[in-house]
Amino acid sequence: MIQRPWYRRRNSPTNCREVGRVLQNYLDNDMDPEWAASVAEHLDACKGCGLEEAAYREIKSTLGRQRPATHDDAISRLREFGRSLTDN
Repeated sequence: MIQRPWYRRRNSPTNCREVGRVLQNYLDNDMDPEWAASVAEHLDACKGCGLEEAAYREIKSTLGRQRPATHDDAISRLREFGRSLTDN
């Protein structure tokens, strides 16, 4: 995590601590539009928080692209079931 002082940035209605607490909600589009606009304004103005947002977005994107692991025995059972359907 990026270390930074917790203070209100100039020309930004939201401070770093507040953004840190709501960043996941912001990334999930799960917040009031007015509050989301304040967070977006802060992220644009604050390099540290902007970098943290970029890192979270990359992590979220990477996790979204990963396929769930499938166990070999599950695949074998599915193949066997498929064969049983065609054998009748």
